[in-house]
Formats: sequence, C-alpha cells, structure tokens
Amino acid sequence: MHGTPDEADRRLRVIRRVTGAEGVVVLDLADATGAELPPWTPGAHVDLRLPGGMVRQYSLCGDAADRRVWRIGVLREPDGRGGSAYVHEALRAGVEVDARGPRNHFALVAAPRYVFIAGGIGVTPILPMVAAVGNSRADWELHYGGRSRRSMAFLDQLRADIGGRVTLYPQDEVGLIDLDRILGRPRPDAAVYCCGPEPLLSAVEKHCAAWPADALHVERFTPRPAGPRGSFEVELARSGLTLTVAANQSVLQALEDAGVDVLSSCREGTCGTCETPVLAGAVDHRDSLLTPAEREADDTMFVCVSRAAGPRLVLDL
Repeated sequence: MHGTPDEADRRLRVIRRVTGAEGVVVLDLADATGAELPPWTPGAHVDLRLPGGMVRQYSLCGDAADRRVWRIGVLREPDGRGGSAYVHEALRAGVEVDARGPRNHFALVAAPRYVFIAGGIGVTPILPMVAAVGNSRADWELHYGGRSRRSMAFLDQLRADIGGRVTLYPQDEVGLIDLDRILGRPRPDAAVYCCGPEPLLSAVEKHCAAWPADALHVERFTPRPAGPRGSFEVELARSGLTLTVAANQSVLQALEDAGVDVLSSCREGTCGTCETPVLAGAVDHRDSLLTPAEREADDTMFVCVSRAAGPRLVLDL
C-alpha cells in the first residue's frame, strides 16, 4: 500500500492567523482539547473537512518537531469550488474545524543532492523539506516562482538562503523558472521535488523524462486531466460481488451504489484515502500519487479516479 494514513478525525482550533502574501493566509492550528498532535514528516498534508461536505488537502509547512501546532498556507482561488474562500473568510482565530490526517504521499527520500522546484503556494510542502535537508550534509537548491514577489509566501523564512541555495523567479521581473538550465542535464545523484500549478508540473515531468525513473517526485492538489471513459467489470474477491462500472461513473461510485464501504476523501486522486489493492487486471492509473514504478507494478489503485485498462479488474474487497 502507498502509505498508512492516520485516519482519526480530530477537532482543531485556529490559534493564529496572518497574511502570508498577496492572497495567502497562514493558519496555525492546535488540537481543540489541548492534546498533542500526531507526528508528521516533510511532505505531509492534512484534510480539512469544511461545511457542505467539502474536503480540502493542505500541506503542513511548519516545524515537524512541534507537536502543538500544525501550520498551513492557503491561497485564495478566485475560480475555485469554495474551499479556499471559506478558509479565508471564516477561519479566524478561535474558530474550530474538523480535520483528518496527517497523510504523506510526497515523502522525502534519502539522497546526496536535492533539486526543489516550487510554484506559488506549492512552496508549502517544500519548506519543511528544505529545513530537514538543511540540517544534513546533503546538497540542495530551491527554485521558487510566482506571479510577483508580493504573491510569493514565506520569503522571510527563506531570506537567509536567497541568492545562494534559493533562486527566486518573480514572473513579472524575470519570467518563468528556467527549467532548461535546472533540469537540462540529468544528475543521477539528485532527487527532484516539485509542487505547484499543473503547467509547471507537466513541464517538469517532460524535462525529467531522461532522468532516472525514480528521480522525480511531484505533488498535485488538482486532478490530472481526464482521459476517455468506457464501461468495465469489477470483481470483489472477498465479497464475491461483480459490478459493472458505467462510463459515467467511477469505481468508487459503483462500490458505494452497491453498498460497499470504502473510505474516501478528495475524490480526485490526490489524497490517497481510497487506495485499494488490485489482485488481477490492468489499471488505467489516473491518480496524482503513484510513481512510475508503482504504476508498473499494477497492484494498487485509487478507485475514485483510476479505471480498468481492460474489460475487468479484481479488487481485494
């Protein structure tokens, strides 16, 4: 399985709220009962369970050693579906919110060298990674782009390394991140971590096509572009049920319609909650989580978005 999430629900209270940059708020969240929060590692995120059934994932960007506080940075998305608007408008100091996690599908692997690439609010999961590798002997560099300096959060936190290990790319001053220069020559000893908007992630994936297969690690909080959809059968090995998944529904929807209980959250292939073991059949992986090697293994899938690449799948359900 692709990680073991802490699925306990907990009530959090906003204990501090500041403006992180233009359009960005930074929230410090503590357990509403005063208890210690679960441990987490760089790259982890939490689910916030918002009114109206909205569930949104936000990267933890504070001090991983501090069990009293979880810190998140949230960009207001003018064309979003309401989650960021609620956070910006309603989550003031003292307000409580339900959460689940932390969960980590963007874990920091051991490497002698790191290349971090962040676009906009995608810098949030990178910050604790930079802190972690900064305390080690590993070499690292961070390339951080945004629309303008005003929109780029956490610059104060990075100030000591700007101009050295940290290179800023305010688009209104210097244009886009120079991926040709950064990734044009594969470095077998380097791990590449990237988080940001889809155009940046897609460009980084293309530039890393010639790198070692396990070099690139990306984090998406929006779904990959959808592919064609057809119907297929899903056999549930443990229950003996066989279901038909229609072209206009997901495997998760078919399971729910049949009364099969599967834990889920984002329904976009970004959070990892609905991971399900695959016993037979080829999967059309449409998630934003599995590595190329994990996709090749074909022994797990995220049933909220991934589909069959053939006529039938057998799941361990």
